[in-house]
Amino acid sequence: MALYFLLRHTGKVDSIMIAEIEQRKLPLVFQSFLIILLLRKSIPLEYYFELHFFFLGALFSTLFALGLLFAKIKASLHMLAISALTVFVFGLNTHYQTGNIYVIPFLLLMNGFVASSRLVMEAHTPKELIIGLLLGSIPQMAFLFIWL
Repeated sequence: MALYFLLRHTGKVDSIMIAEIEQRKLPLVFQSFLIILLLRKSIPLEYYFELHFFFLGALFSTLFALGLLFAKIKASLHMLAISALTVFVFGLNTHYQTGNIYVIPFLLLMNGFVASSRLVMEAHTPKELIIGLLLGSIPQMAFLFIWL
């Protein structure tokens, strides 16, 4: 929130929605650096193996979204986040064999709610939602095979 207020006060972003492609670059760079700091200082691989790979996947998703911005392609960051969480929780359930059958359907339902809310608010096109879904899911699935 402090970063948003700083960017808003300096005129780098015009609203909380950050609809313009150029305005999304700086927050994603800051997010990348914060995730790197988190991985290096707070979530070491030795102690929090699964969580480390979750945030590593989040870093890759953020960097891919940032790279697409330079190609003038916008992705839904909301879809990126909820799809990454869904794949990670699925991996945790598989890894620990918890048998919790309600969490994954609930998260899939939340994916649908997030997608439909972004469409209703006219914040994204279906193409941007699919890009966000793929950007969130693919890095998590790739790292899932490492730590699972």
